Amino acid sequence: MIAETLQFLIKTLADLFVLVLLLRFYLQVARAPFKHPLSQFVMAVSNFAVLPMRKLVPSVHGYDTATLLLALLVGLFSNVLMLALNPLPYSFAAPETWLGLLCLSLLDVFRQSLYLLMGAVIVQAILSWVNPYNPLTPILDALTRPFLRPFRRAVIGGVDLSPLILFLIIQVILMLPVRALESVFLMQLKVAL
Repeated sequence: MIAETLQFLIKTLADLFVLVLLLRFYLQVARAPFKHPLSQFVMAVSNFAVLPMRKLVPSVHGYDTATLLLALLVGLFSNVLMLALNPLPYSFAAPETWLGLLCLSLLDVFRQSLYLLMGAVIVQAILSWVNPYNPLTPILDALTRPFLRPFRRAVIGGVDLSPLILFLIIQVILMLPVRALESVFLMQLKVAL
């Protein structure tokens, strides 16, 4: 029971930090205003880890690769701890174990990116009904615009259905390819016993 509680805490805290790191990365890609309170919060929470990592990992083509690498490493560390707390004996010396953990961590970062996009779409849709002039609206628009643009023609009776279409596509991606890949990588870990 203690191991399950520790696994829950580790996974929750790691996933939240990965979400913050991914939000930092995507806010920079979307060129969100630095002075916005959301940007300030994300920077304050993640600077302790990102700034030292930037000294080791340079940006590539203007993208903050240090933040992405850090998100991947946090996911990998979380998966290693989860595996270490597992009652089944795993061999950390086997290269297949590390390959499976790395692939699982990449998949976790991709999944968290989809959750972040889904959350931004939901909050943006709610704000458009409740308070379209909210200060958060420009940031959410910058984050979701590239993904909603292909579906902007889906307007029925004056209602924009593009968020619903994008939401459904994200759900299908999470249900089919992401779950299938996750089961393959978990099988890879079981083979590495």
